[in-house]
Amino acid sequence: MTEHETGTRDEWLAARMELLAAEKDLTRRSDELVQRRQELPWVPIDKDYRFDTDEGMASLAELFGGRSQLLVYHFMFGPEYTAGCPSCSAIADGFDGSVVHLSNHDVAFYAVSRAPLAKLQAYKRRMGWSFPWASSFDSDFNHDFHVTHTTEEWESGEVEYNFRTVDFRPAEESPVLAEFASRTGTDFATYRREGPGISAFVLDDGIVYHTYSAYERGIDSLWGMYQLLDRAPSGRNETGFWWRRHDEYDSE
Repeated sequence: MTEHETGTRDEWLAARMELLAAEKDLTRRSDELVQRRQELPWVPIDKDYRFDTDEGMASLAELFGGRSQLLVYHFMFGPEYTAGCPSCSAIADGFDGSVVHLSNHDVAFYAVSRAPLAKLQAYKRRMGWSFPWASSFDSDFNHDFHVTHTTEEWESGEVEYNFRTVDFRPAEESPVLAEFASRTGTDFATYRREGPGISAFVLDDGIVYHTYSAYERGIDSLWGMYQLLDRAPSGRNETGFWWRRHDEYDSE
């Protein structure tokens, strides 16, 4: 039986009110960060990126679909993968419910991956998703936004990710990470030459500007399940990669 402090309802309420004050302070500070995020300078996009979509080839501006704002989730699905990243898949399970609201609030949404469109479409059918998903297979887009790394960058130990230079090569020795990577049909080096992230863009007077990007724990809040787990009695209670694609739980 788990040992945990117990108490009366009055003791619980007193502790809860103290926690509530801390939660409100965090909310206010989070609102301040949102404001600072929106105040970042806009950087004009000077490349003609092309994407393969369900409707055909499209430019970055065309992904806006008539809206003035665009959010792109950098979904880890490289050309060599046989299935999408399980972590990105867990995050993506929450996209469909939000896309309709975003699109009616002047915000377009796309997931973008390097795998060919046919692979993305097949996986999308498997997962039962409907959100827009584009392939950047023949584009520099993923590399320029630091979510795809070349073999040369990997072997040099100088991968630029999350606004710093990282050497991911030591992680190749981890059997746990190797097992996780195998769920995409690859080894760890191939798997991790892709990375997750989210980027925001604005279309103003015909010019596309990059406004924001986040990686690693910066996309933590996109995991809908984690926001719920953080409010469960045991929290995240993690001892490794416990999550699976939503159609795999019953098979293990």
